[in-house]
Amino acid sequence: MQYWPLRPGSSEHSLNIGHTANLLARIGLNRSRFLAADLLQVIGPAVPLAQCTIFAYPKRRNPQVFSFADRAREVSLPVISNKYVQRFFGQDGNQLAMSQSTGGHSTIVQRQSIDDITHGEYRRICYEQPQISERMALLTHCESNRWLSVNFYRGREHGRFSEREMDYLETIAPLLIQSVRLHYHAYLQANEMPLLLAERVIRQQHVELTVREQELLRLMLSGLAVEDIAEQLGVRPVSAATYAKRLYRKLGINGLRELFGLATRAEWA
Repeated sequence: MQYWPLRPGSSEHSLNIGHTANLLARIGLNRSRFLAADLLQVIGPAVPLAQCTIFAYPKRRNPQVFSFADRAREVSLPVISNKYVQRFFGQDGNQLAMSQSTGGHSTIVQRQSIDDITHGEYRRICYEQPQISERMALLTHCESNRWLSVNFYRGREHGRFSEREMDYLETIAPLLIQSVRLHYHAYLQANEMPLLLAERVIRQQHVELTVREQELLRLMLSGLAVEDIAEQLGVRPVSAATYAKRLYRKLGINGLRELFGLATRAEWA
């Protein structure tokens, strides 16, 4: 496992103007679900990739899956991403790179191969099952003491990143990072209110929720349909509906209407 401050690109590279324009055109539209796919489109002609995931690391909370996309792998990336944020993020070399950052560098490059991973379950679920050989991550520190990680995964069929490919990724990294930061800022503007309401509900009801229950509560307060919640959690709609009913019981309420009433009630009432 290696990490270092982002270096200036040492050679010229070309970009597909149409793909790049599409990436920039979506900024401000709160369409983060397409962001990772857009990045794969921009990078793909020069660097073959299997997957892209983007995670946000809020302070004192588990990471958040911000966006993901793959190239027709045989396993479900939403399920893998959710297992990562619930169980394995502490084993990721990203954590060491972020914890040892002095704040003097706006972007850190981290490189991790399957051979670097000693935790058996993390290696099996996140690398062996989707047939990933290596991961290159761009880590950037942003407002509210959050980190963002943009992760590019190589399939076994691609081999390891070559020096030319690493140079290409570092050359276009400023464009990629700035696009992700702007997308994330737009996402926060549109989605921070459900998070604040979820925290209010937890305070008012004096309950302890698991990380998964907190995420479910935030999604419900975002007004998403059961099908959309299921997609975000990486489960079937029937399972998402069951989880919602359990959460209602844990909060001592009977349904969504009471949940919104609880969330918008003055805390001193």
